[in-house]
Amino acid sequence: MYGNSSPFASRTHRASAMYSKVGLETDVLNASPHRLVSLLFDGAHDGMTQAIGHIQSGNHEMKNRSLGRCVRILDEGLKAALNLESGALARDLRDLYAYLCMRLTHANLHSDIATIQECQRLLQPIREAWHTIGDRSESKRVA
Repeated sequence: MYGNSSPFASRTHRASAMYSKVGLETDVLNASPHRLVSLLFDGAHDGMTQAIGHIQSGNHEMKNRSLGRCVRILDEGLKAALNLESGALARDLRDLYAYLCMRLTHANLHSDIATIQECQRLLQPIREAWHTIGDRSESKRVA
């Protein structure tokens, strides 16, 4: 209810949250461009999963935050990073991200779990493909 910075939050919970934040910041600072996009996909997926949990528990404030973060990741991160001059795939991804933003906004307004799950299903194959590309390029670098 009060968040991690509240004097009512346990010290262990606050310390854990700070440790996670430092770990993520370190990962971002040392990440390749490919890894940064992977982190965006993971963040969007995790935010949608968290939003479903918040809807189920009736925590509307946290649902709003989670879905708002997902929309920002899709719009300001993934969509903004596309090179639209590179071809039809980039334009198709732009359109998909715009659609997902619209659907997540709808889900936020109506606390609609099914719509969030739809967005996860649409984004999952792209997320998995992106991770596979990264795994393959990492294997080549090691070899």
